[in-house]
Parts: sequence; C-alpha cells; structure tokens
Amino acid sequence: MSNQSNTTSSTRQRASRALKVGVSVMFAAVLSACVNYAGIHSDAKTAEPQQYATQQSIPAEQGHWPAANWADQFGDAQLKALIDEALKSSPTLDQARARVAAASAYSETAKASTMPRVDASYSLTRQQFSSTALVPPPYGGSWQTENKGLLSASYDLDLWGKNREALKSAVSQLQASQADAEFVKLTLTTSIARTYNQLARLYVLRDIAQQEIAQREQIDRITAGRIATGLDTEVERKTAQANLATSRATLKALDGRILTTRYQIAALLGAGPDRGLQIVRPTLGLGDEVRLPDNLPADLVSRRPDIVAARWRVDAMTHDVKEAKAEFYPDINLSAAIGLDAFGFGRFLTAASRTASVGPAIHLPIFDAGELRAQLKGRYADFDYAVATYNQTLVTALSEVATQLADVRSTDGQLVDAQNAQDAARQADKLALVQYKAGLTNQLTVLNADVNALSADQAVANLRMDRRDQQIALASALGGGFVDASNASDPNTSAVAAR
Repeated sequence: MSNQSNTTSSTRQRASRALKVGVSVMFAAVLSACVNYAGIHSDAKTAEPQQYATQQSIPAEQGHWPAANWADQFGDAQLKALIDEALKSSPTLDQARARVAAASAYSETAKASTMPRVDASYSLTRQQFSSTALVPPPYGGSWQTENKGLLSASYDLDLWGKNREALKSAVSQLQASQADAEFVKLTLTTSIARTYNQLARLYVLRDIAQQEIAQREQIDRITAGRIATGLDTEVERKTAQANLATSRATLKALDGRILTTRYQIAALLGAGPDRGLQIVRPTLGLGDEVRLPDNLPADLVSRRPDIVAARWRVDAMTHDVKEAKAEFYPDINLSAAIGLDAFGFGRFLTAASRTASVGPAIHLPIFDAGELRAQLKGRYADFDYAVATYNQTLVTALSEVATQLADVRSTDGQLVDAQNAQDAARQADKLALVQYKAGLTNQLTVLNADVNALSADQAVANLRMDRRDQQIALASALGGGFVDASNASDPNTSAVAAR
C-alpha cells in the first residue's frame, strides 16, 4: 500500500514538473512570436571637451570665470540698472519662464503615471429595455432608471520601468528648459551690454564729428582771409564750405543713430520707445584684465547654459529610448472597483445593490505591423540628433571662446599702432593749419592732414569700443557667471545606455 502511495506521489510530481515545463515552453514560444527590437541600436556618443585640440588657442592664464554681475566691471551704474530692469520686465524672459512652467507640468503628469489612481463616478440612466433581448420581464419591455455609483482604483505595475523612464525623461526636459531660460537670460544681458556699448561708440564718434566741424570752420575762416589777400580763390572757399557741410551732415547722421540705438535698448528692456529717450550718455570704463581661467575646456561644459541644456536633452532622449523598449514587454495593470448599482431609487442604498470587481489586465503586443519598431527607430533618431546637437554646441562654444580671445589680443595690438598714428596725424594737422594760416602751404595739404587726423581719431575710438565689445562677448562665451548645480547623468554613460 505504501509503495503504491509513493508511486502515485512520484507520478504527480513528474506531471507537475512536466506541466511547468510545458507552460514555460509555451510562454517562451509566445514571447518569441511577439514583436521585438532586435537589430535596432545607435552608435552615437557625446564628445568629451578634452578630445579637441585647444591648448594653443585657449591657453590657461590663471584668470577667473565671469561672475553673475560681470557687467559691473565697466563701472557704469546705468548699465547695471538697465540689465536689472530687463531681467524683471522683458517679454523674452517671460517666454522662457513659461516654457519652464510647461516642462514642470509635464514632469508632474509623468510622475502621476507612476502612482496608483483612484476615481469616483456616479451615473443616472433612464433606459427602455428590449423585451426580446437579454433582460427578461418584468424589466424587459419597460422603462427603468439605473443608479450607479463606483469607487475604482487602478495601478500599473510598471514591471519594465516604462512609466519610470517617462518620468526621468520629463525631469531631464525640465532641467533642459531651465538651462534654456538661463541661456535666454545670458543672451539678453549680453545684447543689452553690447548695444549699450554701441551707444557709447556713437557718442564718442559724435564728439569727434563736433571737433571736426570746429576744425573745418576754422579752415573756412582762414580760407576767407587768404582770399582777401589773394592767396586763395573761390575754389578753395567752396571746397572748405563743402567739407564743412559734410561734417555737419555726419553729425546729424550720428544723432539719428544714437536715437535709434536708444530705441533698440528700450525694446530689449521690454518697454516702449519713449523709455529709450531717458537713457543718458554711457560712462563705461575699461573693465577687468582679460585672462582665461584654468581648466578650460573641461569646466566649460558646466559653465555654458546652452551646453548644459543640450546635455540634459541627451539624457532625456536616453530615457525615451528605454521607455520605447519597455513597450515591447507585457504590460500588467491591477484594477478594483466597489459601488452600488440598482434600478430606481428605493434600493440604491441597500446592501443588495452592492457591486465589486477586482483583477489584473495583461497586454502583450504580438503583431503590430511594425509600429513599435518604427517608434523605437524614431526615438533613436531623436537620440542621435540630441547627441549631434550637443557635440555641435560644444564645438561652437570652444570656437567662440577662442575667437573672442583672439579678437581681444589682436585689438590690443592694433590699439598701440593706432594711437601712435593718431598722435602723428594730430601733430601733422596742427602744423599744416599753422603753415596754411601763415601762407606757407596750400589748402590741399591742410585738407589731407585734416582727413588723416579724422580717420586716426575714428580708428582709435572704434578700436577701443571694439575691445570692450569683444570683452563683453568673451564673458558671454564663458557662460556669463552661470554654474550648473544639477546632477545630470554623464553624457557618455547616457550614450552607452541608449544603445
């Protein structure tokens, strides 16, 4: 009897194992018949700043990174006030803040998908039931009022992390939007500073134009005196008058450009054109000494908001790829509901009207005509684009730093020669005017010396303003005081994870 019992038990165990093996084989066969992402991958990889040759073009000079208040170095209180005003009232910044708010809302929506959901509903339905269908008399063929109230709950188990990856992607997009807002802020402050410097340039050129008018008025008076003594003719007089009129026209043109530049600054502030009329003449100083900080280009990736934004988008696309991959696996949802359901109102709140349900729902894609594979290919394409954008942004940033530094150094060298030329031209102009007044030279010599002196003055003024403009642009190229305080995943790690 004992032997027979043992035999029966062994037989049951073998049958159970056989059943498990059969179920496993069948499940594996079903999975193998399902859609999959075999052969879909990406080889894109974000670049490291150290891989670019920059030692000669971007040397370490033991300088400092720009501070957030980098514009204060020029010692102009009005410029500081204009920048502060723009940061408070510019519609451009309002647009950037709105994009950040939208990204924040998307991340909150993605977060909600990872949590259980509870809903309540109530419906009141007046319906005539068919007497020849499923509902028997006395309800069949009659009008009935159905009251139904349900409290339901559902939860996606998210076994493959689809919802979690969507949340991570949304958070990364939020970080990218915040970095974008910082880049808009940097672009706006840089535009204001450079336009303000242009206003300073126009005022200096206007001073030169006024001096030139005084100089040519003097030449005109000397010419009139020489005509009286027979040394010059009306030809020289008309020539002097023509040059004087040209100088006055130049002055009026500069006044017009000063006005339009004020309007441009007002627009950058987000104000009406009349705001520009209140801007007085700039009093910009030379600014700090230009020296590049150490750890370039490695630290640039966390100092430039556009690079940070591009890096966060690579991170977001990495999670989008993982989310798309999770779509290929079974999706399991748990749901439960409890409530009341009754015909009429009298029995609605009774125990007999209770209704309840609970159970899982499993979704497994088997054949979708290539939809999921196409979706994953699209995510990989977006990832490749994000990586390429990051790499290009990094290359552009390095080029901008090198270019602005080269411009600063070149302008410094040009200024030395231009100032020497200015001194010589001014001395020649004074000597020619003295000799012309004494009758020792002709008007042509005076006019040539005058034109040379004018050109020399304008060249020095423009070089000085160019130097400050390049200094502003370099501060912007170095990030304008921005520091990335976030903890984005390493770009190379993201690139590998997305493959």
